[in-house]
Amino acid sequence: MRPSSLLSIAASAVLLFSCSSTPEDAAPVKVTILQTADIHGQVYPHSELFYDNDEISYKTLGGLANMKTLFDQEREANPNTIILDGGDLIQGSAVAALSEGAAFSSIIKAMNYDFLIPGNWEVVYGKEQMMKVMQGYETPVITANMYHEDGKDPIFPQYYIQDVGNTRLGFLSYNDPEVPIRQNPSFSVGLDFDPILENLEALVTEMKDEKGVDILFLVTHIGISKQYDLANNPALSRIDYVLGNDTHERIREPLQAGHARVTEPGAFASFVGKMVLEVQNGELLSEEYELMEVDPSKYEADAEVAAVIEEAVAPYKEEIDQVLGYTKTPLYRYFVVENPMDNFITDASMWKNDVDIALSNGFRFSPPIVPGENGVAPITRGDLWKMLPVNEKVKIGKASGQQIKDWLEKELHNVFAENPQERFGGWVVRFSGMELKFNANAPKGERVSSIVIKGEPMELDKLYKMSACRREGEPISTLCRMKGTVETVVMDYTIHDLIEEYLAVHDTIAPVRDGRAVSLDLGDNVLSQLPGTDYHFH
Repeated sequence: MRPSSLLSIAASAVLLFSCSSTPEDAAPVKVTILQTADIHGQVYPHSELFYDNDEISYKTLGGLANMKTLFDQEREANPNTIILDGGDLIQGSAVAALSEGAAFSSIIKAMNYDFLIPGNWEVVYGKEQMMKVMQGYETPVITANMYHEDGKDPIFPQYYIQDVGNTRLGFLSYNDPEVPIRQNPSFSVGLDFDPILENLEALVTEMKDEKGVDILFLVTHIGISKQYDLANNPALSRIDYVLGNDTHERIREPLQAGHARVTEPGAFASFVGKMVLEVQNGELLSEEYELMEVDPSKYEADAEVAAVIEEAVAPYKEEIDQVLGYTKTPLYRYFVVENPMDNFITDASMWKNDVDIALSNGFRFSPPIVPGENGVAPITRGDLWKMLPVNEKVKIGKASGQQIKDWLEKELHNVFAENPQERFGGWVVRFSGMELKFNANAPKGERVSSIVIKGEPMELDKLYKMSACRREGEPISTLCRMKGTVETVVMDYTIHDLIEEYLAVHDTIAPVRDGRAVSLDLGDNVLSQLPGTDYHFH
């Protein structure tokens, strides 16, 4: 059941809804909060990777039409149900890229969310397109720290309030302020991002003291390490929960930090975080939490949403379904240090380009591609968009061994920094032509143990030729966030062109994790890292 009455909308400040009004001494009421996150454009059921007892297994999960059935069943069971999405929705698939997110306006409108927030990838098609797509949801979108470049006006309302019984729930949303660094700088032109603590105290005071919010949620898209660290910050002393997003973590029991409990509900429309709170007269009486699997065998596709999806996908279906090649081994990128999906991509780049090292970002998105009973799985053009949803031209340049070592130290620090506020982006950068051994828990600048390039120990004063994808908006001399490369040029072909050419020649591939990147102190099978907790991705 959607909120029934709009009480007020203060421009770019607050959205306030009410389900019902009750006497001062109301009976206890149960409210269900359903959270999705990091859907990354995945509209159909797909394979999902699980890791238990040191073994990988797969299930078929997901599908937005199937998720809508889950939503409807939960709303029928409890009309006091609030459904939200935590961002990174309109990037990560062919239909998302080819329509520049526009296909999702009608789909999300049909999904009947209560509100959504932008993630770091919502900016991928530029500010104007992002605003157009998200306004097309005809559903509230909130964010407290994204502003128009001129005038510092928020681009969307900063928070959302809903009454359940006579308890008032408030949701305050923040996107990652490092979006202009994490994403291509050109993506976020026209937008300003403030640090979370810039206005947090003032907005919490406004919500709690002026708006009368009883239970306050922080909905953040900054990654599990920063979210857990933030929940220990005294600035969150009046916040009850951090509904986190961004790192695709499958948190099955909220993590108790110093001031708030933290969740994150997986990715790719495969999971829904379900929190059931019993409230009475503004007090929280009890909490239950479950990470629900969107199992197509359990949740039949909603006919209306399925029809909207088919209409949205139809203009691109022929291109999406085109088979480019096959794989005999599963392609995935769930592990922190090394993954076969990225080994395939960088090996193809080495094959195409006359370079010593081929680089790719430590992306986390893309469901796995898993061979069936016949021993192979097709790699389609749609899969290519899942693996590489930004089809940039290839960039080639040279850097010294010292530059490479310093850059690797910085990249490793981005992933493993002891201070969670110094972490950002994806996992360890991917590569071919190079072998890296490191200690993840060593001090900053001292993590690299050894680097071997094309079978020989790296020489600090030697220039090495490297390839990577261009990041639009960066200086020509910057390569995969490495500054100051020389003889750097942008090629006339894209990363998709390169992969298609590679598959046309090789047809069937079989990439594996082969030890080209090794953490000496973490082992081979790290899928997450959150020091100070017993959480493990599975």
